[in-house]
Amino acid sequence: MPPPTEPMEPTEPMEPARSAPRGGEALLRELEVLVQDVVRTSSWWERHGVDCAILALSLLALPAGFLCLRWENALVFASGITILGVCHYTLTVKGSHLATHGALTESKRWSKIWLLFFVEVCTAFTAEHATHGHIKMHHAYTNVVGLGDSSTWRLPCLNRYVYMFLAPFLLPIATPLVAVERLRKVELGTALRTLALISLGLYSHYWLLLNVSGFKNPSSALGCMFLTRSLLAHPYLHVNIFQHIGLPMFSRDNKPRRIHMMSLGVLNLARLPVLDWAFGHSIISCHVEHHLFPRLSDNMCLKVKPVVSQFLREKQLPYNEDSYLARFQLFLRRYEEFMVQAPPITELVGLQ
Repeated sequence: MPPPTEPMEPTEPMEPARSAPRGGEALLRELEVLVQDVVRTSSWWERHGVDCAILALSLLALPAGFLCLRWENALVFASGITILGVCHYTLTVKGSHLATHGALTESKRWSKIWLLFFVEVCTAFTAEHATHGHIKMHHAYTNVVGLGDSSTWRLPCLNRYVYMFLAPFLLPIATPLVAVERLRKVELGTALRTLALISLGLYSHYWLLLNVSGFKNPSSALGCMFLTRSLLAHPYLHVNIFQHIGLPMFSRDNKPRRIHMMSLGVLNLARLPVLDWAFGHSIISCHVEHHLFPRLSDNMCLKVKPVVSQFLREKQLPYNEDSYLARFQLFLRRYEEFMVQAPPITELVGLQ
């Protein structure tokens, strides 16, 4: 028996298509059939197993990282920092992202458990706001100004060099603080649960540094926590702005069909082994595929990438790709335009 077809994430109701060579709804349905054929013939290992194995390896590697920090040898100590830093971002970025989309398992119960573990225990953020901000806003209104336009990543008060080089160091501190601030908007029981799980994650990290790694005082343990939690903060912040900001932006009342919105407003970065591992293919090299089919795992996004890219190019739709370095240089040159000024609205006649 072939494995069951993976369900697609619900999308917004679409308006009746206007006259065009091929309506957006028809194009999306045609692409969905092609992608579902790939999913249907894929094994559980391909659909979920590969990514679950990467997350499991990251958890299993943590003891080695903590033990390396006991050594006085600089190379071994640096190896420990690297192991803990990469594992931290694999669990908090890749794990949280897949869990938020329910892409780790087809069980709703286990999806909820993994969501709380990866988002609240590992990432020190609130699961409810992660789901609302990412699924209900960013994915439902990709590049729609004022809704899913990635404006939360803009800090116009900072100049380009402070933002691109220094601001990422704030992420390990800002993340739990923002989470606590947003707990004012949730029910008391949910707030208490989130506070307990965030505290569990942070204290466990601190306790392991003192009792396994052998740190002698709290300040050195806290400093190591900050170092490991900021190891990949720079590419994390950069990737979040590179793949949407600087691309066409739309108004809420005149946004294009879903397939046009995603092909125009999303960009794939070239593959980078460390970021592919720690952040996942759906965030790095398969971001277009992820936005079109957000319930697919990282490995499945990579598998359907040739199908999606060929389809979009055959239909003469954009398929945006660029390298990390090229986007970095572009943002340094045009920082004021992209990150300070209000983005211009793109009007697409006949595609709404």
